[in-house]
Amino acid sequence: MKEKELFGQRLKDLADQSFKNNKFTYTSFLSEGELSDYYLLEKELKFASPSVWGGRENADRVMVRFGDADAFGFEEGFPIVMLEISPLNVKFSDDFTHRDFLGALMNLGIERNTLGDILVNSKKGFIFCKESVSEYIKENLTKVKHTSVLVKETKELDEEFKPVFDEKIVQVASERIDAVISKVYNLSRNSSNELFRTGKVFVNSRECTSNSYELKTGDVISVRGFGKMIYEGSVGLSKKGKNNVKVSVYGNKK
Repeated sequence: MKEKELFGQRLKDLADQSFKNNKFTYTSFLSEGELSDYYLLEKELKFASPSVWGGRENADRVMVRFGDADAFGFEEGFPIVMLEISPLNVKFSDDFTHRDFLGALMNLGIERNTLGDILVNSKKGFIFCKESVSEYIKENLTKVKHTSVLVKETKELDEEFKPVFDEKIVQVASERIDAVISKVYNLSRNSSNELFRTGKVFVNSRECTSNSYELKTGDVISVRGFGKMIYEGSVGLSKKGKNNVKVSVYGNKK
């Protein structure tokens, strides 16, 4: 059975378990591609009242929960824990990257699908993980690179780690997605179109294979290797008759 078919069958099994046994069931954290595959099956899985959450708004990696709180008569939160990782001595700390944190976790034998988003600045990080591995991480993640670190559970994300947006207005001939991606990321049309051919473009967490897709206000566009943005719509025509369109490009405070 192909990987996509296996994934789809796992989703259906979880949905059936939830529906038949009146209990909440959960996927592991899904990659962007897996989430896109889930949305292809969403209508088929509606009977089990699925919902999506990654521990924070606009999370890149999320879980799917099956279960209807109203029907069950009780609510149950997603088994997601947020961990804060900071150096024991900031003065002598290495500068950290996302790869450093992920590598340190992989070295502990942690599987990637138990980990959600990893948010990092040069001296600190936050990790979203499955509840089942949180204690293990707290006890065993003692170093990132050469720096001794402290890991603790937290409910609050530091302000500097919350997403910020760089608003841009670009001129395009139309509101086609390839035109907007080309302008925002300074790509040739051919380079932009290659992203569609290689499955690297997602709109509202669904893989977009059509480079001629007409964007709608509020669409969230993710381009692997480049970033993520919200399409805010047209703000008028230029003197030469081109569309001035506005996008909000995701970033992080430094």
